[in-house]
Amino acid sequence: MKQETLLTAEGLKQLQDELEQLKTVGRKEAAEKIKVARSYGDLSENSEYDEAMSDQAKLEARISEIEALIKNAKVYDEASLGTEIVHIGSKVTISNSKKEKFEYKIVGFAQADPANGKISDECPVGKALVGHKAGDKVTVETPAGVVTYKINSISK
Repeated sequence: MKQETLLTAEGLKQLQDELEQLKTVGRKEAAEKIKVARSYGDLSENSEYDEAMSDQAKLEARISEIEALIKNAKVYDEASLGTEIVHIGSKVTISNSKKEKFEYKIVGFAQADPANGKISDECPVGKALVGHKAGDKVTVETPAGVVTYKINSISK
C-alpha cells in the first residue's frame, strides 16, 4: 500500500516547481559538469568526474522522490476545513508551562520546515496537537523530556 502524501495546495505547487527546475536546469547543469570533468582525461583517477556522477545520481534520486510524492499527493482544501480542532492546514498558537508562546502551521511531512514554523502532523508535537481543541492541554515526549502545551488558538 502506498502512503498518501498530505499536502496543502501551496505545498503541491512548491513540489511541482522544484520538480520542473530539477528536470530542466538541474539536469542541464549536471550534464555540463560531467562533460567538463570528462575533458580532464583519465576517468579512473578523476575525482571531479566521480563527484559530478554522484551529484547527478543525487539529482535523479530527488526527482524520483518528488515524482512519488506528487503521484501520491492528497491535497487538503484549507478553505473547507474548520478551526474547531487542529488538523493539517491549521495555524496553532500554543504555550508551555513557562508561558512561552509558539505558533506553528501543521503540514504534511513533505512540507515540514520547523525553522519557518511549519511542523509535520507526524512529528511528536504535531501528532500530539492534531485532533485537539483550543483550551486543551497536550503532553509531548521530546528529546529534552516530557513537555505540556496548552492550545491557545486555532486558525486557518
